[in-house]
Amino acid sequence: MNIFRLAGDMTHLASVLVLLLKIHTIKSCAGISLKTQELYALVFASRYLDLFTSYVSFYNTVMKLIFLGSSFSIVWYMRHHKLVRRSYDKDHDTFRHFFIVLPCLILALLIHEKFTFLEVMWAFSLYLEAVAILPQLVLLQRTRNIDNLTGQYVFLLGAYRALYILNWVYRFFTEPHYVHWITWISGLVQTLLYADFFYYYFQSWKNNVKLELPA
Repeated sequence: MNIFRLAGDMTHLASVLVLLLKIHTIKSCAGISLKTQELYALVFASRYLDLFTSYVSFYNTVMKLIFLGSSFSIVWYMRHHKLVRRSYDKDHDTFRHFFIVLPCLILALLIHEKFTFLEVMWAFSLYLEAVAILPQLVLLQRTRNIDNLTGQYVFLLGAYRALYILNWVYRFFTEPHYVHWITWISGLVQTLLYADFFYYYFQSWKNNVKLELPA
């Protein structure tokens, strides 16, 4: 554990709390992509298959439970809560997200650290997380109506992965034989997908204007 890893985890946790705040207090999921939330639920379900078989630390276990529980609860709220689901913009959230699941699975079968079920699923979760934000970004570009909480949620998601890159750089220079190409490349791709959003987010903050993405 180092300061970059801790900051990344807390930023990731903050993104979840912002989204839950939006859903629970406003009873709205406007501007949020259900497709992205379903992909994140699949990411955590496939990544944390070792939850009950491999104990790392209390902190690690708690974080796994938080991300698993929150991701599935968000999907449930957006699909089934009588008030929240009314605000879901299904007409614009039309990204065919399941078409990116199979390529990620095939890539995990071909490129992994060990050919075991858990390691393949771990690699699959990394590849899928790298592109899981795509439906959300497409939705924001289509609607161009981004409220503050939605903008903060997406910004925090991107910032979490950027902080993890700093964590990997730190560990590369401080830990012997620390090399994880799959994790690094997936994380870099994921962060690059946020580049356009980051640019317009900081522009709106600097100019004190409403955040809008170009169509």
